[in-house]
Amino acid sequence: MKPISQIMTRDVSVVSPDDKLLRAAQLMRDLDVGALPVCNGKRLVGMITDRDITIRAVAEGQAPDSMSVSDIMSDQVFWCFEDQTAGEVLQQMGDQQIRRVPVISRNMELVGVVSLGDLATAQNVDTDATLGDISAPVPPDRPSTGKQPSQH
Repeated sequence: MKPISQIMTRDVSVVSPDDKLLRAAQLMRDLDVGALPVCNGKRLVGMITDRDITIRAVAEGQAPDSMSVSDIMSDQVFWCFEDQTAGEVLQQMGDQQIRRVPVISRNMELVGVVSLGDLATAQNVDTDATLGDISAPVPPDRPSTGKQPSQH
């Protein structure tokens, strides 16, 4: 099976942890993407998504020009190495229920991003099982309302 380096998107735009959310949102809009790697230089330190901006900032009443990317980014990021096979990465994407993965070199520097869409269009890569795993419902991590379901 092909290594991810032959499938991934290279020359990925990134944001810095110190950038304002407004810059991240504008870059996502301009690039028509829903997620950006967050890097210190070439070193991956997190990911920020359009959902992070909406749910963690805007829905809480925070202004996107007053908060930094580091305030809401996910710093626990799943990533893969550029020499891993597509099969390995697909398995990990399904296990983690994620659709895009930053790709790093063995020097721990960001070299690209691979998405489920990239893999779906690659020759001889079957993404059906992974899509099913990613799409499987997961109960939300939120406190119970304390109400019991009605019994009829």
